[in-house]
Amino acid sequence: MPPSDRPVALVTGASRGLGFLLARELADRGHDLLLCARDGLEPARADLAARGARVVTHEADVGRPESAAELVALAEREFGRLDVLVANAGVIQVGPQPDLRDDDYVQAMDVMFWGLARPALAALPLLARTGGRILAVTSIGGKLPAPHLLPYGAAKHAAVGFAEGLRLEAGRRGVSVTVGVPGLMRTGSTRNALITGDAVAERAWFTVGASVPLLSIDAERAARRLVRATLRGTPEIILTPLAHLGSRVHALAPSTTLRLLTAVERLLPAPTGTDAPARPAHTAPLPAWLRRLTGLDRAAAQRWHEYTDPAPGGR
Repeated sequence: MPPSDRPVALVTGASRGLGFLLARELADRGHDLLLCARDGLEPARADLAARGARVVTHEADVGRPESAAELVALAEREFGRLDVLVANAGVIQVGPQPDLRDDDYVQAMDVMFWGLARPALAALPLLARTGGRILAVTSIGGKLPAPHLLPYGAAKHAAVGFAEGLRLEAGRRGVSVTVGVPGLMRTGSTRNALITGDAVAERAWFTVGASVPLLSIDAERAARRLVRATLRGTPEIILTPLAHLGSRVHALAPSTTLRLLTAVERLLPAPTGTDAPARPAHTAPLPAWLRRLTGLDRAAAQRWHEYTDPAPGGR
């Protein structure tokens, strides 16, 4: 079809949490939207359409090789253009290394590395027509390791490396790549993390960290900053003071941070020896006293559609 008069953004992992908020921020800045997630897109579509954007949805697993070509072809067919690609889809497995399975690593790489690399590469020719932008949503876990998050950290390190390298190459085609590096955010997504080992204990420490204001950032503010940096063509943006500090210290003194994080791991729940697959965190109830400490995270889950998407693990 003829190109739209409005800029167009494709957002993966857009049904809930940060992905939904990034799409909302782009809608408020005048973009029409192509939203992708495995399921649960209707509440997000309705919210965003009410803000004046034209919204097209597509249910797909970005970990599948064919999904990238499908998405780019749909963007060209529906809008005739693409100005922004937000690669946000994610999955997170929480648990000690002995309780993790090979499938956890495969899933993490499929979603967070290939789910970034394939759409970005497929979209480059269409983005080059408009001098487009790519936002690669990675994580502070891609800058320094975190205990009990080994598949997530490995995939995010790969995503950071790819996004940084792609920025060097894509500039020749007039496409800017921004490496978004959030720290802890209050998105409510912790309830849909995949937990293994001592499920209640693992969910407890993980959820508390995402609920403390001094450790985590409000998700709406995070989305505003990420979109602003992307549209400006900023090479990298790190969110939260703690993430800034951690990345700088690890770059300057990696041995020190590795020793410190090794000590932190000793404080986390011990392996259980289970061979059971990881399960959604919300199936492991929090004690009543701990629920009182995690009110901000639960409120965010209600606001940003974390209860509407039945697919486990993703964002």
